[in-house]
Amino acid sequence: MRRATIDPVVDPRWSDLIRERESSVFHSPAWLGVIKDTYGFDVQADVLIDDGGEPTAGIVYVKLDDVMDPRIVSVPFSDFCDPMANDTEVWDTLIGPLVAQGHRISLRCLNTRLPGEGAGFEATNQAKWHGVDLQREPDDIWDSLHPSARRSIRKARAGGVTVREAESREDLRAFFELHLRLRKYKYQLLAQPYRFFEHIWDAFIAPGDGALMLAVVDDEIIGGVMFLEWNDALCYKFNASSAEHLALRPNDLVVWEGIEFGRRKGLRYLDFGLSDSEQEGLVRYKRKFATEEREIYFFEHPPQGSPSEADQAMRALLPQLTEIFVDERVPDEITERAGDLLYQFFS
Repeated sequence: MRRATIDPVVDPRWSDLIRERESSVFHSPAWLGVIKDTYGFDVQADVLIDDGGEPTAGIVYVKLDDVMDPRIVSVPFSDFCDPMANDTEVWDTLIGPLVAQGHRISLRCLNTRLPGEGAGFEATNQAKWHGVDLQREPDDIWDSLHPSARRSIRKARAGGVTVREAESREDLRAFFELHLRLRKYKYQLLAQPYRFFEHIWDAFIAPGDGALMLAVVDDEIIGGVMFLEWNDALCYKFNASSAEHLALRPNDLVVWEGIEFGRRKGLRYLDFGLSDSEQEGLVRYKRKFATEEREIYFFEHPPQGSPSEADQAMRALLPQLTEIFVDERVPDEITERAGDLLYQFFS
């Protein structure tokens, strides 16, 4: 086999490889294009090519060289992005040249544990992943929901909540502002830049590869979920809700409508994505709908002498800056601007 470094956003060999493997939306050229267009990152993929010119294995990544130590991430701002490799020999062949560069390498894997079996990688963390089987009859799916989820869906409908698909950038902006406030006031975190969501709209929602589902009551948008489609899965990626309307339980209704949307499109499962293990409330919420629960493993290859003092100082500074900008006394416009400037370093 020979090795080739390609642009996975446009090179058809990457698409050919991932469509034949157990891939996710985070491998997709559309998602990688969003990352590239939003942050200006140079997204690359290393693939192994057989004698017939067909790709047989690969890994997609971004090399980051900024105010922190140089590092390789597969892939920034993605729940998980497994390398496409079937055995340790192929994996070692694939990762060896990247390890030789002497930079920290970070991976998140759902479907493989190969990085933990060699090449000097260590498991540094775990997170939860949940999926929902959509290949069942509607009544079977409904009956499988936790009773509290069914009650919440009925309560939302009784309270006048309806769900519709977003139709315009005005809808997108309304969703983003809810998302920004949720991140700020509930989780004390910055949101990704608005342009990130605009690029997702252009890459997924506008061409019909997903939907932004919005919960509405009295013509007011009070919640929503952004669902992204790839292959046979619908990925639950971003959510938002109005704190003033939580008693109406709009989120449960939006998830149910997302399940119905995915089932109507003939998709195999709903990918509920990553949940930090310590976020017990979020894990419990997803378990109300999920038919499967698995682990996402975080792997790292730390080079000698890493991290540097400058890297440590910057990583200590970022949460301090975040704390300042998510203070409730700071106007939301300033919080949004802080995310626009700083979020690229959270990888």
